Amino acid sequence: MLGDKAPKHTVWHCPVRAAPEDPILTDDQWANIARRIVAAAGIAPEGDEEACRWVAVRHADDHIHIAATLVRQDGRRPQRDYDQRAVQREARQIEVDYGLRRLKPGDGTAAKRPTSKEHFKAKRVGQDATSREILRLRVRRAMAAASTEAEFFALLEATGVTVRLRRGPSGDALGCNFALPGDTNDNGEPVFYAGSTLAPDLSLPQIRQRLATTSPEPANVRPGNPWHQATAATERIPHHLTHGDDPTAQGQLAALGTAFDLLPLTAPIAVRAELERAAVAFERATRSRIAADHASAYVLRRSVQAIWKAPARHGDGAGLAMLLDVALTAVAYAMHWHRTRQYTQQQAAAEQTLIHLQAAYAQIARPVLAGLASRAPGPQTMRRYAHHLQQAVPEHAERILDDPAWDALLAEAETAGHNPTAILDRALSQRTLDDAHSPARALTWRIRRLGERHAPGPRAQAANAHYVEGHPAAPRPPQPQARRR
Repeated sequence: MLGDKAPKHTVWHCPVRAAPEDPILTDDQWANIARRIVAAAGIAPEGDEEACRWVAVRHADDHIHIAATLVRQDGRRPQRDYDQRAVQREARQIEVDYGLRRLKPGDGTAAKRPTSKEHFKAKRVGQDATSREILRLRVRRAMAAASTEAEFFALLEATGVTVRLRRGPSGDALGCNFALPGDTNDNGEPVFYAGSTLAPDLSLPQIRQRLATTSPEPANVRPGNPWHQATAATERIPHHLTHGDDPTAQGQLAALGTAFDLLPLTAPIAVRAELERAAVAFERATRSRIAADHASAYVLRRSVQAIWKAPARHGDGAGLAMLLDVALTAVAYAMHWHRTRQYTQQQAAAEQTLIHLQAAYAQIARPVLAGLASRAPGPQTMRRYAHHLQQAVPEHAERILDDPAWDALLAEAETAGHNPTAILDRALSQRTLDDAHSPARALTWRIRRLGERHAPGPRAQAANAHYVEGHPAAPRPPQPQARRR
């Protein structure tokens, strides 16, 4: 007997789908896979004649749907402790046994995937993505851009998202649900998704925790160019990942993810799609079972918010290039950080992010560097720089001198308004170049930040004019956006 308390759910449903590149399995193979899945789930253990009744339906060559009652033949409920994890373990073994694409094991922090029904509905109404995916992106962007809870809800409203708060007996909001305009069920009612079902870090308590460490009240970011501030904060992420504690490292990765969420909104149209793909990919790399110290990444989040609020005022083209340059290195370190902790899904997400960031950087940096290179100094000055470089960093000199960005580097050093050799030395001493994909480009962006951070006085400018021997520094023209390491 079931007792005096009816089960909450009476039917168990599990779709099982092969990857597009997998071989087509026979009916017998799918039947065996279904038996293994229901056994792992505790629905119908092998040899148990009193197990729950179940059926598997093959809807197409690449997938089946399994449905089962949640009442055994002897009237008892099935033992289903941790059935989801057990099913995932069995699925990983099935992939090995049948030569299928092997998925990365997870840690329970991934966002919930859209169901087949949601995919079919999106296709039917002409959406490129499911409502769940669209809402996840809009909520993440609102959380990245907002400084307060009121601003968060206002930003969602501005993008058309309907918010329904779940309140406790005291009237306090305990949770929130989100719906897209026009997304309704068969009764014409809005389809709401709880924040926690969009992603584990999008529940109302998690959102409030993040906003509490972004609010401008505790301490404001010092006045200055937010592109430079965001770049400097991102450049410190590898140090946090290699020398900081785990909560700080996790907080840095979460902040980098929010930066990626907002950057497409400030970028040129030509690279916006790649940056959006990078943001979607890195979203998986921002979560683990480690509780994040969000306060440690306050400067990065506030400076990226400043960029988002006034991109035209703060963006001269090189700003995005500088930020993407150091972001590439930060993501590479994130990939290693996840690998050492065996977070395989997060590691794979970081690897995919690098591909999209590199594509965006290559496209956006090219015109910026070309504009700088067109103002490179004469041959005599270039030879003097080359000699100095060979003495200062002999281990990197050959790579820098052979890099097409070498001309841009020299032009930036001369237009920075300082003694060119002195500012080059400062850029070289800031941080190792060992992990830079392009040392010349890395130095170019460092010199840009140094030049604007320490504006020289008239005497320094006169000394610099004398140093460059009649090759006056040209005024810096407006430049496009770029980056890559």
